[in-house]
Amino acid sequence: MDTIAYIPVRGGSKGVPKKNISPLGGFPLVAYSIACAKLSKHINRIIVSTESEEIATVARDYGAEVPFMRPEKYAQDHSPDR
Repeated sequence: MDTIAYIPVRGGSKGVPKKNISPLGGFPLVAYSIACAKLSKHINRIIVSTESEEIATVARDYGAEVPFMRPEKYAQDHSPDR
């Protein structure tokens, strides 16, 4: 049985543009969530959900899967993550 880490990462930040791929301590912010999931011995898959191709590329570079792109209408301020 797979245990999946689901990481929703929206590209449209209003407060800090591109914050999820901005460097923090030398790494993009999203890389820290991916790294934490990788450290768990219980998680078999790490899936990032995003509408941004740029975020998808960074997430893949750090070892996450991006099996689909989230539709823009589900990547708004009040969109649910489920």
